[in-house]
Amino acid sequence: MYQSPARVFARLGATGPAPAPSLIMGRAVVLGASVAGLLAARVLAEHAESVLVVDRDELGTGTGHRAGVPQGTQMHVLLPAGRDQIDRWFPGFSRQAVAEGAVLLPAAARRSYLDGRRKVPGSDVDMIAASRPFLEELLRRRTLALPNVTLLPGCVTGLDFAGTAVTGVRHESATGPVVTPADFVVDATGRSSRLGDWLEQGGWERPPMRRMAINLHYATATFRRTEEHPVPVAVLAGCTAAGGDIAGAAFSAIEGDRWIVMLGSYGDDRPGRDADDLVRRCRDDFPPEFARVVANEMLGTVRTYRQADSRRRDFHRLRRLPARLVAVGDAVSSFNPIYGQGMSSAALHASCLSEYLRSGADLHRPAREFLALQRVVVDAAWGMSTSADLARPSVPGPRPPGYRVSRWVADQITAASVTDPVTARRFDAVVEMRRHPNSLAAPRTLLRAVRVNQARAR
Repeated sequence: MYQSPARVFARLGATGPAPAPSLIMGRAVVLGASVAGLLAARVLAEHAESVLVVDRDELGTGTGHRAGVPQGTQMHVLLPAGRDQIDRWFPGFSRQAVAEGAVLLPAAARRSYLDGRRKVPGSDVDMIAASRPFLEELLRRRTLALPNVTLLPGCVTGLDFAGTAVTGVRHESATGPVVTPADFVVDATGRSSRLGDWLEQGGWERPPMRRMAINLHYATATFRRTEEHPVPVAVLAGCTAAGGDIAGAAFSAIEGDRWIVMLGSYGDDRPGRDADDLVRRCRDDFPPEFARVVANEMLGTVRTYRQADSRRRDFHRLRRLPARLVAVGDAVSSFNPIYGQGMSSAALHASCLSEYLRSGADLHRPAREFLALQRVVVDAAWGMSTSADLARPSVPGPRPPGYRVSRWVADQITAASVTDPVTARRFDAVVEMRRHPNSLAAPRTLLRAVRVNQARAR
């Protein structure tokens, strides 16, 4: 029976307790110990006798940056949708994170600006803030505490197939090449996934890939924080396309008595590694809260990151697909990180995997039911990010049919969210991935936004 994307999205974001285990396979193998891979391993632990997570990095117990996550030095946001799902699979995760140093971000202590104008409060949901390595290490620790999950260092080199299904994973170990038999495989190797190559080598189709050039640049630095309970504890200063190629800036308190500060831009306006330049931009171009934060001692150096494009692999379009194989996280869809949707999308992919495996899935057939669920999540995040990116003068497009109308609707909602608390709450619920983007196109929401904007223009 057909269900609208909004209904499916709401079901996937449910926050009830994790379902009871049901054993349906022997060994599952997850490629990559990313956030997406660890959450997939947690779901698979409910259904497999053993789960093996293979990652090319040597992962100890520390919280240092690792080569497999080049964006890990940058500011990250765990949106409420992602936090809800992680707390669902790992009860008490948020409390443990705060107890170990992560910072609670109450709604009343956060501020948002758009083009220099302070926005009315919208979201009433508390968040937590920490560096990406901190969150990933805690998630890895909780995952590996499961009795049937094991982490193995190694570089995956390919897959084995027999008949209509994947049957094993080829990888390098300390003693040389190894083939590990697998009853189910999840690719969570990120943007650089080679799954398309491995499918072609095995006689299958390569998934079509969509790319959209964005040419995004980040610069991030940390500063000493002396206040125990600062207000505001986090600030987001976004810039619309009217401001050209400046994406905006943000800061938040994080673990280790630190502030993390991020600048983002598109095109040729690149924030560089120069510490004085970052401090000057924060002081001169953004609200006064930024000047107060960057007046503190900078810890370490400015770290930069560039993402040339957003990319999406459409596995659901494949006519032929082996059974017992799925992909999650950035291996499926890697969009503009400025919107902070990556970790939360990965968490919702895990929810898709859980629903698929609990539904009595026939593992002898391609996982098309999973792909249909995952597509709802991917479409939502991809649509939000690419629509906003296409408004930028330096993003070449192409613009899809109907883009002008959808952009007008988005602009009306965004503008009204600055001054109208009702619109702001609805807008933030979508940005935080708690509600499907279609909810913003509801007639009552759009009509209210238009009236708010007209009243302000008088």
